[in-house]
Amino acid sequence: MKRLLQHLIHIPLLAHRAFPAATCEQIRQAVAAGEARHRGEIRFVVEGSWPPGDVLAGKTTSQRALEVFGLSRVWDTEENTGVLIYALLCERQVQVLADRGINARVPPATWDVLCQQLLKDYAAGAFESGTVKAITTLSDILAEHFPATGERSNELPDEPLVLN
Repeated sequence: MKRLLQHLIHIPLLAHRAFPAATCEQIRQAVAAGEARHRGEIRFVVEGSWPPGDVLAGKTTSQRALEVFGLSRVWDTEENTGVLIYALLCERQVQVLADRGINARVPPATWDVLCQQLLKDYAAGAFESGTVKAITTLSDILAEHFPATGERSNELPDEPLVLN
């Protein structure tokens, strides 16, 4: 019941208030700058809340992140080097999902540390700086394992996706 109330009382505009156009532009720039250093593709998606039916059905943040991973086609990059950072604001949850090319080289605990730091930043209200810092950290990791090798195509949008 508590979880359902979190979603019901969450005002959809709060996601857009936490991530206004100027913040989204800073995030886009961080993604673009990071992707210039590596062969990965980063996708940032933030969601304010879910419809009550999803909550009542018992959907988890991990399940929704996997759904967004698929719908955003993060899995469909040439080198299997897509990464999704998914944030659910009303539950204060963050998930990082990486495609199989990255998972073969980067241990899952790496993403746990990244998520915990991002949650701390969000709790302090540092949505822009926390997200930019997380993307920079993620880009450092990707540059180590998948350094840039000249010109590359941009396979996923750099702009963050803010849902309700």
